[in-house]
Amino acid sequence: MFIKNLPHKTVERLSQYRRALLMILSKEKTHVFSHEIAQMLHITPVQVRRDLMLIGYSGNLRKGYDIKELIELIGKIIDSDRGQRVAVVGLGNLGKAIISYFKGKRSKLAIIAAFDVNPEKINRVYDGVACHHISQMTDIIKQNNISIGIIAVPSEQAPEIAETMVLAGIKGILNFTPKPLNVPPFVYLEEYDMITSLEKVAFFAKKNDERFK
Repeated sequence: MFIKNLPHKTVERLSQYRRALLMILSKEKTHVFSHEIAQMLHITPVQVRRDLMLIGYSGNLRKGYDIKELIELIGKIIDSDRGQRVAVVGLGNLGKAIISYFKGKRSKLAIIAAFDVNPEKINRVYDGVACHHISQMTDIIKQNNISIGIIAVPSEQAPEIAETMVLAGIKGILNFTPKPLNVPPFVYLEEYDMITSLEKVAFFAKKNDERFK
């Protein structure tokens, strides 16, 4: 299921909604209201209702949203029917943490390969994911129909890694380095800069510290 022109931020929130709904479902609830989802994610109920209207879903005024039904719908929108395969490049502390954290989280999204240049890491298995030498990246991506790449290498290496990924057929890249990347329009790029995120938190922490003295 594909909805044309769905805003990037809405897609991001849909993923968050699904996580929240799975938590609520584990408490044996069958229905949930927009204000309950909003409270968990620190956003407004209006935003929740607006996003769900964009995907054509509306709840029952008396009972709220059917949790299982909504989880299934979000899955149809976000996930690929055939599933998607992911590769991680760079097995430092961050790369290994990503593999460990993501293991078993999503049935339609699986990290199946990792790459590094360190001889001590090559041919080892980390949480079920085999690490290969980076020189094998193109062949393994093509052979295994890997469509998503995660970059967790030193920043100066990121542009070369991204270029190799694109040439190998990768369609989406998650960049964990502070190095801005240029990719063709047919490749989706998400860049996560931890320093910028931490500075943002620091700014608002300072603001609140001054405000509530």
